[in-house]
Amino acid sequence: MAEPKRNVWVQPKKKFVIEIKKQIRFRRFGIATIAAVFFLIFIGGLVRSTGSGMGCPDWPKCFGQWVPPSDISELPADYKTKFAVAGKEIADFDAYKTWVEYYNRLIGVVIGLFVFLTVIFSLPYLKSDNKKIFWLSFLAFILVGFQGWIGSKVVSTDLATYMVTIHMLIALVIVALLIYTVSASQDFTVVQLQAHPHVKALIGLSIFIALVQTVTGTQVREVIDEIALRIDNRWVWTENAGNTFLFHRSWSLLNLLSSVYMIVVFRKIFLRNSILYKASLALLLLMCTQALTGAILSNLGFPGQFQSIHLTLGSLTIGLQIFIAILVFTKVEIKLENKKA
Repeated sequence: MAEPKRNVWVQPKKKFVIEIKKQIRFRRFGIATIAAVFFLIFIGGLVRSTGSGMGCPDWPKCFGQWVPPSDISELPADYKTKFAVAGKEIADFDAYKTWVEYYNRLIGVVIGLFVFLTVIFSLPYLKSDNKKIFWLSFLAFILVGFQGWIGSKVVSTDLATYMVTIHMLIALVIVALLIYTVSASQDFTVVQLQAHPHVKALIGLSIFIALVQTVTGTQVREVIDEIALRIDNRWVWTENAGNTFLFHRSWSLLNLLSSVYMIVVFRKIFLRNSILYKASLALLLLMCTQALTGAILSNLGFPGQFQSIHLTLGSLTIGLQIFIAILVFTKVEIKLENKKA
């Protein structure tokens, strides 16, 4: 009786399934980490809108304690001078602002843990041809640590505008790294059915406009804070914001127009069910929503509950623009043929 043939493909197939599971785990956790970073940006905006940025005047502790005080009786009588920042006495103790800032820091620590686990889950890529997945994840983790240090400088400079801006931009760099890493871990292509000479330039210009809008947005926030100290009537803050506000609003209009033009271009060169065309539609929806919250802020006296929403929508907009750019620059395969309906 002949000996049955052995199935020599059983073991390799099992190994392949295990690797796929690791890739799926990395992608899912990477996406969760990206969402967590955006949530941290939202909390940071909440800290800013409630004026809680100096709720903890020192770092990493809060009023010299790992668990902040809940009542002024837990502080020394000279706490204003003892915890002075940049040579100035701090404001009166406010338990609400202190705990808002403290929760912001705790969430930042949790995000750091998320990014660290992303690095751990990217370890299998060290044995593959796609080693950059691990190194980019590791770079994101290093940047999170650097971001924590920048956060301490934001506090020690009494919320200096340039430090707040740097803090925000680094958060966006971390988001961009994570988005690129997760996208690079997925092996797929997007077919472009017609050639277009200006697609990459359009993407680059839209990201530049979005970054300028973000930077001017932080400056508008600083201007409004200064105006609020002089004028109690919040209904006239916008008209006193000057050129900074007008410049920010103008760039938001440019951002919206570039998004509309992107949809027009993408509709010509991509199928309507393609990920890039759908992403461009989502981008326009985000921008319109952000413009709506901006209009509410400027016309209703900058209500605090909308400030954080406006900031988060702006961050999501940039994140989606970065995602579109990554796909265009790394995933598009051009096929010159007539576009099918």
